[in-house]
Amino acid sequence: MIIGILTGIGIACGVAIYMVYIKVPQKVKGLEKTEELHDILPGANCGACGYPGCFAYAQALAKDPSLMTKSPCAMVLQDPERLKRLEKALGISLDASAMSKKALVHCNSDSPVISDYSGVMTCKAAAQLLRGYKKCLYACLGLGDCVKVCPQGAIFIDPEKSTAVVNTEKCTGCGLCVKECPQNIIELVSPKTKIAFLCSYEPLKNIPGREKCSFGCIHCRKCFNACEYEAIKWNKEKAIPEFNHEKCTLCGKCIEACPQHTLIDFTRVRKETELISSSP
Repeated sequence: MIIGILTGIGIACGVAIYMVYIKVPQKVKGLEKTEELHDILPGANCGACGYPGCFAYAQALAKDPSLMTKSPCAMVLQDPERLKRLEKALGISLDASAMSKKALVHCNSDSPVISDYSGVMTCKAAAQLLRGYKKCLYACLGLGDCVKVCPQGAIFIDPEKSTAVVNTEKCTGCGLCVKECPQNIIELVSPKTKIAFLCSYEPLKNIPGREKCSFGCIHCRKCFNACEYEAIKWNKEKAIPEFNHEKCTLCGKCIEACPQHTLIDFTRVRKETELISSSP
């Protein structure tokens, strides 16, 4: 008797669940577009786009398709098929070459060590103590926080200079290293960048005891004055040069004019780093 009652209750519950399943919509109304976009996104939930995950990013894209051009998903840009699907879903045209970025470390790695550091071996931890243990407040600390977060293995620490170096061939421009660096010396730049500015020391005056390295920018403006193509703009607020790769002819006059050797041919560096990182 009891078994029969329990069996009946079980069958009734099963029928009720089935009826609810076929009557209640399986998709939440208004989220169809979000779910469509989420299925296209890589699902890495890396947060490089500025959102906590791919679903949150998909929600934002559903409301504002132009967000893809302002804050693109680097992984989608590397996947032509996925990019094409996203174009169709958003109803906009996307130029991967125009949106792609590469990480550039603004440091010449010549700053001497002024104190022994024996704490937690991360850049974030070391930076908490008087902005690090190097003479320059803006120097790369070389403890590899950026290396650990790079999903492509595109960053390595130069053993001789103890400075982060980016292999632009592997770099997808996701920006995770930019967010991770406590020194704020990594920037996403266009792959077409021709001149690299290897300094992040912005203040016009040195800080007693914590001066810039021997290769640091001295704000002499010689590079700016040497450019004949108006490819260099002088940022008065930061007292540093900014480069327009579209106007730059890579004539090298700014590199020759710099007394600190702070400017280098970025196209040459890209080739060299690819060789270094690929060597055993």
